[in-house]
Amino acid sequence: MSIRPELNTKLDAKTFRSFYYLKEELVGFCRTFGLPPAGAKEDISDRIAHYLDTGEILPVKLISRTKQDIKTINLNTQIEPDFICSEQHRAFFKSQIGDSFSFNVIFQKWLKGNAGKTYSQAIEAYRQIVEDKKKGKTEIDKQFEYNTYIRDFFSDNHGKTLKEGIACWKYKKSLQGHNCYEKSDLIVLG
Repeated sequence: MSIRPELNTKLDAKTFRSFYYLKEELVGFCRTFGLPPAGAKEDISDRIAHYLDTGEILPVKLISRTKQDIKTINLNTQIEPDFICSEQHRAFFKSQIGDSFSFNVIFQKWLKGNAGKTYSQAIEAYRQIVEDKKKGKTEIDKQFEYNTYIRDFFSDNHGKTLKEGIACWKYKKSLQGHNCYEKSDLIVLG
């Protein structure tokens, strides 16, 4: 495994994709070389990889969302297509679930993927998501590599500290290849 190179135009897409870069590094690269810096980390990475191999600047894919005019929300109201988290939705869920309610990523995905179901079903799903999270059953999205790494580090190393986990993560992300935790990463702890 080789040490991570500086992100610049001398890299090819394959080498670029085999290393971990922070989103702020990707955005900085985009601004320096005139690429659109908007979007999710994965979208920006795709844009940079294309640019590194072709020299061509891809435009940002715009997602058109129409504002939904919801008069009232009750337990029998159907979840609208192209769901957007609004203050009206937040107020409804807080009134039904309590002040602890928040639009976590898993629940947002559930809402966006379940148009036509009722808000009563959404509340049941939210409660199940919260319960699963308490039991450690939730899946971490792939863009949250650090979170996944730290969770796996602690799962394999009871008694180690967050500081040690972060040291291993910094070592791992400096290497070429995947960013998944491996027992061999502990070498950095001496």
